[in-house]
Amino acid sequence: MNNLQIGTTQIELFQGDITRQDVEAIVNAANSSLAGGGGVDGAIHRAGGKTIMDECRTLGGCPTGQAKITSGGNLSARFVIHAVGPVYNNGISGEAELLASAYRNSLAVAREHNLKSIAFPSLSTGAYRYPLRHAAKIALATVAEYSQKHSGAFEIVRFVLFDEKAFAVFEAELEKLRESLSN
Repeated sequence: MNNLQIGTTQIELFQGDITRQDVEAIVNAANSSLAGGGGVDGAIHRAGGKTIMDECRTLGGCPTGQAKITSGGNLSARFVIHAVGPVYNNGISGEAELLASAYRNSLAVAREHNLKSIAFPSLSTGAYRYPLRHAAKIALATVAEYSQKHSGAFEIVRFVLFDEKAFAVFEAELEKLRESLSN
């Protein structure tokens, strides 16, 4: 199954293009300067247009593990939450907590703006080289924990995975999470 219900929150997996999601906010895998880049970041800036970059320039960057919000520009999503995940170094330099923090802070920003639906990419698993399986486990566990703690905050939290490999890894980790929650 590609979803998991936790209280009022439906956690969903979807393979496709994050810029085409019908949700209130999408999360951008941003860099700390919020200066745009490649991968998800580049795709969101290209699809969203100049407005997003103009707003990013006024935010003064964003530290690793944190998140900031802009409008969605030309996207169907009304907002973009720019989250900065860690560059994976050796796995023992605080990367796991920084990655969890990027997800938690994205959810907190969405909650502060009363947004009920949000879509995430797989943060830090592209150019930042975070091992996909570990990142998926952290992402899903963090969202599940947040959803339990803040019941009613969200209706949909969607993970939009770009390719079949990432989707399969997230699907396997979601199943493990489902099993652990039912025990």
